[in-house]
Amino acid sequence: MRVVSGEFGGRKLKTLPGKTTRPTTDKVKGAMFNMIGPYFSGGMVLDLFAGSGSLAIEAVSRGMDQAFLVEKNFRAMAVIKENVAMTKETERFHLMQMPANKAIQQLAEQKVTFDLILLDPPYAEQEIVKQLTALAQADLIAPGAVVVCETDKTIELPENIDQFLQRKRQVYGLSAVTIYDWEAE
Repeated sequence: MRVVSGEFGGRKLKTLPGKTTRPTTDKVKGAMFNMIGPYFSGGMVLDLFAGSGSLAIEAVSRGMDQAFLVEKNFRAMAVIKENVAMTKETERFHLMQMPANKAIQQLAEQKVTFDLILLDPPYAEQEIVKQLTALAQADLIAPGAVVVCETDKTIELPENIDQFLQRKRQVYGLSAVTIYDWEAE
């Protein structure tokens, strides 16, 4: 696995051995960012189930200013720290070792808003509708924000979640990528 494009493009990333995490393949990651960017001119990214940190690092590599990476697994967080260190710009990454729902509460207290939200939860723990609703209710969404959800291909997410409107859904092997746009009132 590697950073596909941008400032850190081509650099190798570590993954957690075993089946604890399910890293997004480089092919899917490239396609995902081509659907939403592929490059950005600043902004904040939230990776709510960071795994190896690959998606958030890719977003920063492609132009996001900073990333918040949330991961509850201790061993996965150790891998994220190594991958972030590889960028040599650790100050651009904020690591939060805790469950996603707790992170949403803490971020609400910090009054930060996100331009890009990445949700790639363990398939068995998928609560995307609940978590996007909580993010919206906590005022964590920047105007024009984009959400990228990766799920099992059998999961059909709703067309609308709060003020998120589904833009596109694409299936890649066993995974589906669903893109939402934030439509503020």
